[in-house]
Amino acid sequence: MNKLYVLIKTLALTALLATSAFAAEKVNINTADAATLDRVLVGIGPSKAEAIVIYRKQNGAFRTADQLTSVKGIGLATVEKNRDRIMVGGVAVSPAPAKAAPAKAPVKAAPAKVH
Repeated sequence: MNKLYVLIKTLALTALLATSAFAAEKVNINTADAATLDRVLVGIGPSKAEAIVIYRKQNGAFRTADQLTSVKGIGLATVEKNRDRIMVGGVAVSPAPAKAAPAKAPVKAAPAKVH
């Protein structure tokens, strides 16, 4: 019984480590072929991967990960799921910046009263 427990524990740990290794894989969306995009990106199958390659050929390189939403069938949710896997120009894409609050107009001081 003890050997079975150790075996199961070892297999579970191996599976956990293997999953972590796959999660760390990154892909440059400007240079990867469709098969690589399909393999690395979550929610991107063969047809969407091919659509990314076609879009890139027709419109030039992606400057940001968010530009993937211009490819038919890819939404912002898919980009967010893959943000840690996407590279553009050899650099991993950082999280989208928080939107800044609109600037407030300066407050004008009331004129001083002269007595």
